[in-house]
Amino acid sequence: MANPFKALGDLNNLRKQAKQMQQELAAETIRVQRGDILVEISGDQKIKMFSVQGITSQDAIDVLNEAIKKSQELAAKKLQDMTGGLGGLLGGGGQQ
Repeated sequence: MANPFKALGDLNNLRKQAKQMQQELAAETIRVQRGDILVEISGDQKIKMFSVQGITSQDAIDVLNEAIKKSQELAAKKLQDMTGGLGGLLGGGGQQ
């Protein structure tokens, strides 16, 4: 008979690994510039800086981050629906 506690331990290890990966991604920065448009985004998909012709707007950054967050939530929900709720067992599909 399989040990159900071993499965919980495996899930906990996966969750810890996912959390560590999220922290590592958050520390990374990707910088893309085309002409007079510059974007810096962290590896965990948060806009850090956005400028057009040297002008930046915190409101624009906030709106972009909100749009990215909503798209991530939609993707997580679709994945959760597809996997039959497995994401909930892994700590909400990695969202915190």
